[in-house]
Amino acid sequence: MGTMQRFSDIGELRQQLHHWRMAGERIVFVPTMGNLHRGHLRLVEQARDHGQRVVVSIFVNPMQFNDKDDFAAYPNTLVQDCAKLTEAGVDALFLPSVEVIYPDGYQQSSQVVVPGLSDILCGEHRPGHFIGVTTVVAKLFNIVLPDVALFGEKDFQQLMIIRRMMVDELYFPVEIVGVATARESDGLAMSSRNGYLNAEERQQAPLLYRVLEQAKSQLLLGSESSLVIETQAIQALQEGGFIPEYFSVRSRKDLSKAEGNAQGLVIVAAAWLGRARLIDNICLNSG
Repeated sequence: MGTMQRFSDIGELRQQLHHWRMAGERIVFVPTMGNLHRGHLRLVEQARDHGQRVVVSIFVNPMQFNDKDDFAAYPNTLVQDCAKLTEAGVDALFLPSVEVIYPDGYQQSSQVVVPGLSDILCGEHRPGHFIGVTTVVAKLFNIVLPDVALFGEKDFQQLMIIRRMMVDELYFPVEIVGVATARESDGLAMSSRNGYLNAEERQQAPLLYRVLEQAKSQLLLGSESSLVIETQAIQALQEGGFIPEYFSVRSRKDLSKAEGNAQGLVIVAAAWLGRARLIDNICLNSG
């Protein structure tokens, strides 16, 4: 296993990537905001299946935070992150500063906007969030020029937006791979935000996935309408101590509201539990 190289300069990273490309090696990219958990490391492990060189970035992107305090409080665990990535056999770690990614400040930055998909669900509750995501991902992709990039399916909407932007609309020559959500033994989706939960909230948190599973069962039985199922789910979450933002049955194709017995459904949810905003989803079938 080679040593993981660390880069903060775009030119130096590109030079190394150019050498690997010239040697015929495929570049696989995993962008992260650090504070890495087993879900991130699963992305890194699966990256190995798609190419010879794995590049990870750690960049906490100020443009995608609606709340300045949330940005300031985002956990920095760089020493532990580096150790985990080295152990996982990552070839290059890109650690750009905010000044490198946004030379004139992110308020003055060019923006990449994916209308429609970015304005619903999480986008409705976090205005501007997805503009921050798509802008930084486009920048990172132009720096790394990966053959393949991996994203977790926990943020289903983000994955859809990135697919639409990169592949369907801006024609980036990259394959986007979604990786199944990593879960704790009690079903809670792994997230950096779980660190905000106190001991009591951590006991309550798995309810979100249980309610998603219950809604899936009801939909498959076909005994209740989507609206009734959504209403019951929100009530169950409220009774369990959550403050739900949304719980919605959607089409996997474009996240439009599910009409009738549509094929390929996904149930998406976001809810607050104490200081933690938790998101999760469950797919009904592979259609």
